[in-house]
Amino acid sequence: MRIRLDPWPVDIEGGQLTLDPFDGTLIDIETPRWAAIAARPIPRQLSTVQVVDGKRRMEGRVFVEDDHGNVGTGGFGAYVVGAVSLCPHGSRAAELLDVRAMRVLAHAPALKLDPTSLSPRDPHSGTLLYNPVPTDSADPMAPLHRLQALMLDAEQTLSHGYASLVPSEETDDREALTSLTLQDGTLRRGGATLGGAVVGYVKTMQTQYLSADRVGLLSDLKPGERTPILHMKSETGRSTRFTWYVRLSGAAFYQHPMSGVMRLEMYAPPEPDFLPPTVREVANLSGTLLMRLGSHAHKDPRAPQNLIPTAALEQAMGRSMGSADLVTRRIRAHIAGLQGVA
Repeated sequence: MRIRLDPWPVDIEGGQLTLDPFDGTLIDIETPRWAAIAARPIPRQLSTVQVVDGKRRMEGRVFVEDDHGNVGTGGFGAYVVGAVSLCPHGSRAAELLDVRAMRVLAHAPALKLDPTSLSPRDPHSGTLLYNPVPTDSADPMAPLHRLQALMLDAEQTLSHGYASLVPSEETDDREALTSLTLQDGTLRRGGATLGGAVVGYVKTMQTQYLSADRVGLLSDLKPGERTPILHMKSETGRSTRFTWYVRLSGAAFYQHPMSGVMRLEMYAPPEPDFLPPTVREVANLSGTLLMRLGSHAHKDPRAPQNLIPTAALEQAMGRSMGSADLVTRRIRAHIAGLQGVA
């Protein structure tokens, strides 16, 4: 019997390795030779890398009756997205960009609501403004799903706003890769039309995309090495991506041999007939870049996949949303005021 540890702490739901089967299609787009590809240096013209992430928080579930007598569920919620901008060559200090919190009152679609303003008793605490947004259904979980969707849309817009453009055709002569965005998680559906050099970095392995005769390469990768690029199409055919794996660090003897491996993806056209040079360039530099940005186990339990800039960004996003306890008290005081209890 052989036992290996999942490298992530047991209190993180799902761990780093799950490996459910993949029902879509994978096609060799870079090379038919399935072998490790060494890391390349980061090109000098790539002067800026942004790491984008988002965070959301439900601040109170509510039952609402509007002025027309309609009744439904809703939820006060907040979300924030932001970016860390850095020089991949280390020529300047990293800086936080566009860390802004938004608040919404997500509600059942039949309700007619006005913006809700929570004014503090202390004028220095600031007003909390919750803009009403309808959900897709009256399901009690719909407010949380709506909040998540708003956050992901904001992440996508921010990511593409910073990145260089990726040519969509072989004759398309666009700018060189000067700005690259790393976006936490899988890429969002619909972002392909935005055309930015955005890389989704997937920290966990919840799906086993590779066949049994190919998956062994992931264990054999050395730090910085990557697999060839593949063209991936989902089971429904609605999502297509370029994807590859890269190793950030070696696995300890007691860990699963795929520990320290991350899957990356970029948008791809529906048909696998063209690999943009920008995508190959990003794949070539990804090992070198991510080894520099990867966290260390003695500082981060999700190392190395939880990138170092993400830690500072998560702290800034938490500050932007404010204290959850204070916000909850403000919501209760607001509801009490509506009932004439305050």
